Amino acid sequence: MSIRFNHALLLGSTTFLSVSSISDVAFSQVDLPQVEVQAPSPIQRRPAARPAQQAARPAATPAAPAAPAAPAQGTLPVVTDQFATVTVVPNEEIRRNGSSTLGDLLFSKPGITGSSFAPGASSRPIVRGLDVNRVGIVENGIGGGGASDLGEDHFVPIDPLSTNQVEVIRGPATLRYGSQSIGGVVYSENNRIPEALPCRPGETPRPIVTKAPPAATADQAGCWSAEVRSAFTSVDTGVNGGLLLDAGKGPWVFHADVFGRKAEDYQIPKYPYLVPPNPVDAPRATQPSQFNGTQPNSSLRTNGWSMGGSYLFDGGFAGIAVMQNNALYHIPGIDGENHNTRIDATQTKVLSKAEWHPPVAAIDVIRFWSGVTDYKHSEIGLEDPLNLSTDGVRQIFTNREQEGRLEVTLKPFNLRFAEMTTAIGVQAGHQELTAPSPDDPGSPLNGLWSPNNNRRVAGYIFNEFKFSETTKAQVAGRIENAHYNGSVPDFNSLIFDASVPGDIGPSIGRSLDFTPKSASVGLIQNLPWNMVGSITAQHVERAPKAAELFSRGPHDATATFDIGNPNLKIEEANSIEAGIRRAAGPFRFELTAYYTRFNGFIFRRLTGNTCSEDACIAGDGEELKQAVYSQRDATFRGIEWQSQYEVAPLRTGVWGIENQFDVVRATFTDGTNVPRIPPVRVGGGLFYRDSAWLARVNLLHAFPQNNIALVGETPTPGYNDLRAEISYRWVPTRLTPDSLREVVVGVTGTNLLNDDIRNSVSYTKDEVLMPGRGVRFFANVKY
Repeated sequence: MSIRFNHALLLGSTTFLSVSSISDVAFSQVDLPQVEVQAPSPIQRRPAARPAQQAARPAATPAAPAAPAAPAQGTLPVVTDQFATVTVVPNEEIRRNGSSTLGDLLFSKPGITGSSFAPGASSRPIVRGLDVNRVGIVENGIGGGGASDLGEDHFVPIDPLSTNQVEVIRGPATLRYGSQSIGGVVYSENNRIPEALPCRPGETPRPIVTKAPPAATADQAGCWSAEVRSAFTSVDTGVNGGLLLDAGKGPWVFHADVFGRKAEDYQIPKYPYLVPPNPVDAPRATQPSQFNGTQPNSSLRTNGWSMGGSYLFDGGFAGIAVMQNNALYHIPGIDGENHNTRIDATQTKVLSKAEWHPPVAAIDVIRFWSGVTDYKHSEIGLEDPLNLSTDGVRQIFTNREQEGRLEVTLKPFNLRFAEMTTAIGVQAGHQELTAPSPDDPGSPLNGLWSPNNNRRVAGYIFNEFKFSETTKAQVAGRIENAHYNGSVPDFNSLIFDASVPGDIGPSIGRSLDFTPKSASVGLIQNLPWNMVGSITAQHVERAPKAAELFSRGPHDATATFDIGNPNLKIEEANSIEAGIRRAAGPFRFELTAYYTRFNGFIFRRLTGNTCSEDACIAGDGEELKQAVYSQRDATFRGIEWQSQYEVAPLRTGVWGIENQFDVVRATFTDGTNVPRIPPVRVGGGLFYRDSAWLARVNLLHAFPQNNIALVGETPTPGYNDLRAEISYRWVPTRLTPDSLREVVVGVTGTNLLNDDIRNSVSYTKDEVLMPGRGVRFFANVKY
C-alpha cells in the first residue's frame, strides 16, 4: 500500500512540476467560464463576468439573467472559490453518463464511490469511506427524505433523469446542512421550483412594470421550453426517458416533468457467487450449471413526476413543487434470489423555496426552504422458497419527515483590515420512523425497530473575510439539539432466544438528547500560475441516528441481526484539509489531502455470532450475522487528484489527456481496519472535443482491497474498468422562438474489458458482480 501511495505521489508531483513550467502565455490560451455552484456556502459569489448581478436587488423582470457561456462538453469542472473540494457533475455529463442512481453516477469520481447494494437500483454515494449516517443527500436545499440512510438496500428517491447538476461538498460547507453530514453532502439541483422565466434564445419578454397601466401589464410576453431525455442500454435491455416542460408569462412560471426507466437482469462476465449456495438451504438460488450470463434477481422499474410553480416579484421569487418517486426493484444475492426479494417503494414530497433581496441597507438576501415527505416501502418475498403461495410483505419501512431552513445573508461590512460578509441560518426538522414486520407481530423482535421519532433544531453562522482580491478566510459554527424517543428490548446477553423467558427483557422506552457543536476555519489564497490554495480545519460533532440507537432485529438487506445501542455518545471528528486547484488554461487540476481523527466513531460491529429471526447463537450456524452498533476511535486520511491537459489543437478542436488518483486509509487506534473502505484507484485516458464532437476513452484501475476488518469481511480483488464514449452536439445556426435549441446524440461503452468488478464497500460483493460489458445509446433534445 505505501509503495503504491508513494509512487502515485511521485508521479503526480512530476506531472505537476513539468506542466507548471509551461509559460503563462501558454496557460492563457484557454479562458474557461467559472463553474457556478449553489450548495457549498450561503455566501454566494457571482461570477466577475456578470457585474449586473452584483447589485443587492435584481432587475424587476421575470426573465432569467443572461447565463454565462457553458464550458465545452467534457471539460473538467474545477471549483476554485470554495474553501474545500467541491465535485461537480454538470448537466451535460449527467446526460452522457446515464446512470440511474446517484451512487452509480459518482462511482468513479476521486474520493467518491457507491454502495452498489443493488447496482442500477440501490446505490448510495460513499464519500472518503464514509457512508449512510455521515453523508447527506439533499434535493434543492432539503433532505432527500427517503430511507436510504436506514438500509443499504433502500433506494435514493432522486433520479438523475430529473437532475440538472450534482455537487458533492466536503469541509466547512457541510455545517450548513447538519451534523449528520459530517462526511459530505451530495446536492442535487433541478428546476422543479423555477426561479426565472424559461426564455429561450430569440425570445425577449417585456419586463414587469409594477406601476404601469393595465394595457402594459397585459401585453407581457411569455416563454416556454421543453426537453426530452432518452436512452437504451444493452447490458440490461434497459430503456429510460424523461420529458421536462417549463412555461411562464408575466410573474408566473411553471414546471412539470415525468420520467421512467425499466431494466431486466443485467449481464455479468461470470457466475456471481464466490461460494455456490447449498441447494438444500437455497433451493431457488442459481447453481453454476444453471448460470445464464445475468445477475439473478436484478431487474427494476422506476418512474416519477413533478409539478411546480413560482411567483416572481421585484427582488425575488417564491415557489412550491409536488413530486413523486416510485420504484419496484429486485435485490440480487443468494438470499434475494432464493426468496425472490424485491422492494416496492413510493415517496411523495412537497418542497417550497423562496428568495428575497429586501430594499434595506443591511440585508443582502433572505432565503427559505421547506419540505414535507411521506415515504413508504414494502420488502416483498417468499417466506418459504419452495411454496409460491407464501409470497408477501416481509418488512415495511415508513418515514414521515418535515424540514425547514431560513438563511439571512448580510451585506458586506468594512472592518478596515477586511471586508466581512455574514450569513446566519436556522434549521429545524421532525421525523417519524416505523419498520414493522407482519411475520410475527407478537415477538419482541418484530421488525427492525419499534416506532420512534426525533426532532432537530439548529442554528449556524458563516463569516467570510475578504482581505484582498487574492486572500479570503472563513469562520463558521453550528449548534444543534437532537431529541429522540424510542424503545429497545433489554438484551441480557448477545446469545439469546426470544422464546426463552429471561433471555430478552421487556422493551424499555428511552428519551435521549444530544447537543452537537461544530466549528471550522478556512483560508483561500491565490497563487502564481492562476492556482488557488486552500486549507481548512474543523471540529465536527454528530449525534447518533435512530437506527444506531434503536435497532433490535433482523435486517435482511445486509443479512445481519442488528442491535442498536441507546448508550452511544456523540461522535466527534477533528479534521484538516489542504488543497491546490487550477481552473484556467489548458492544464486544469485539483489536488486535495485530508486527515480526520474520530473520537467515538460509530460503526456496525460484527461479533462473530449468527442469528435466526428471533435467536442468536455463538459462532456459525444461522443465516444472519450479528451486528452491534459500537464506538471506537478511528483515523481517516487520504489524497485525491484529478487533472485534464489540452495537449494540442487537432482539426477544429483539441485533444488531450486526463488522469485521476484517490486513496483513503481508515484504521482504529489499535491498528485494525475500519470495515468496508474503498480501494486505491488510479486512472487516465485521452479525449478529443470541438464545438460539436466529444470523444474519449478512459481506464480506471482499482487495486485489490486487502485492508479488511478482522471479522466478517473478505478481501476484494482489483479490477480494470475501461470506458469510451462519442457524442455529437447540434445547434442550429439561426435560432428562432420555435426552433430546436440543441440535439445531442451519442454512444457510450462501459466495462469494455468485461472485467469481474466487485465493490469492496458493498455488503453483497461476494454475491453480486457489477454489470459487464455494455453499450448505451442516448439522445437529448431541447426545444
